[in-house]
Amino acid sequence: MTAKSDPQIGSRIRKLRLQRRLSQTDLASALGISISYLNLIEHNRRKITVPLLFKLAGYFGVEPGDLVDGDEARIVGDLMEMFGEDLFAESDLTNHDIRDFAHSNPAVARAILHLYDRYRALESHRQAEPDIPSEEGPPFHLATDRISDFIQENANYFPALEAAAERVRADIDHAAEDFEGGLKSYLANVFGIDWRLSSLPSGIARKLEPTSGRLLVSDILPPESAIFAAAHQLGLLAAVREIDAIVAEASLPEGDAPDLARNALAAYFAAALIMPYEPFYRMARDYRYDIERLARRFGASFEQVCHRLTSLQRPGLQGIPMHLVRTDIAGNISKRFSLSGIQIPRHSGACPRWNVYAAFLQPERINIQISEMPSGERYFCIARTITKGDYRHNAPRRHFAIGIGCAMIHAREMIYADGFDLANSAHVVPIGVGCRICPRMECGQRAHPPANHRFRLDEAIRPESLYTMM
Repeated sequence: MTAKSDPQIGSRIRKLRLQRRLSQTDLASALGISISYLNLIEHNRRKITVPLLFKLAGYFGVEPGDLVDGDEARIVGDLMEMFGEDLFAESDLTNHDIRDFAHSNPAVARAILHLYDRYRALESHRQAEPDIPSEEGPPFHLATDRISDFIQENANYFPALEAAAERVRADIDHAAEDFEGGLKSYLANVFGIDWRLSSLPSGIARKLEPTSGRLLVSDILPPESAIFAAAHQLGLLAAVREIDAIVAEASLPEGDAPDLARNALAAYFAAALIMPYEPFYRMARDYRYDIERLARRFGASFEQVCHRLTSLQRPGLQGIPMHLVRTDIAGNISKRFSLSGIQIPRHSGACPRWNVYAAFLQPERINIQISEMPSGERYFCIARTITKGDYRHNAPRRHFAIGIGCAMIHAREMIYADGFDLANSAHVVPIGVGCRICPRMECGQRAHPPANHRFRLDEAIRPESLYTMM
């Protein structure tokens, strides 16, 4: 029995192999096939059998469908969102046109998306600073979309940083009985750095003073944030070679992107140091992904645990493939990542029916939702608000909501599904990606009409939502 024919599957297997720094000999041996057969598969000269497809998916820690479909589904979604803008209103492109283009020319599609990112960034810069020529420098946020793509392309899993964090954690655990004490000893003994709490200017979490050898961490940070700040600095010191190698291999634009990537990779190292892979993975399985219990066990925040859960992609020790989205109270998405398959908008706010927005109505509580996309796929999603600020009287607070979830097939593995009737269709909430590309004409919460649709108004009838009359 052979898998569905797909001219790109060989290149996807090769890409995964190279990302893991495996030779063809290593992978062929792990799969129990010959090197010549693997070589033919990677060059799309042999069809792959279904059993071998599942074996490959299990080895790399991905869904079988991910090997068949690659990231074209995400590209299609991003292209649809892009072509849904008013700029392309007269193009009359159909969903079929966009899908056909993304599947036949994925590299060109990515280039177009990056070009459009650039256009949006420059346009925003021009509107914000109309008197300043745009050629004076690219706006800062241009790089953030590329960093998001970079993390997505690597499935938010960086084996070199995991190995570096495990090596350092072993030394830390031998230095003291508790993690914080061991971290202080490691910084002092290895790098000659004295880590201490200090009164820093508002908005500064930490400050390294190379001349005095002091690492000053703000004394008004919550404990888990203070430890993470110190671990983040350690990542920039102890994993500098690994971080620089990953950045050097990435196809990042010049400017802010490499620095942002280093910052993100140092944060990855910090999370891996605080929540070591194997202990965290096993407790996540044992606790059935109880985020608050894991946070207490590892001395981490709710958001830190959610991030770590999305990185459990080690071959043979894979966690549930999850998605994560963070939004503020105004609907701006500041973090997005998806291994579950759910499509998260690239540029605009998501559908208001997503429970990550409803979470603001019930602060600090876990909100559960079975979300159904227009294509019929269903996802088990939870969301909770978080409040960021510091330990000062009348300190300003920032409010966010974190949403995390998985495909319905994994729902029962999460403790949040207990007592929740997953089979009850009344619990299913129809959602979309964004109004401009959502085909749900009956939705009363539309903020925009769908792209390429025209009004057909009946002046004798006034619906609750004007956009439902098309």
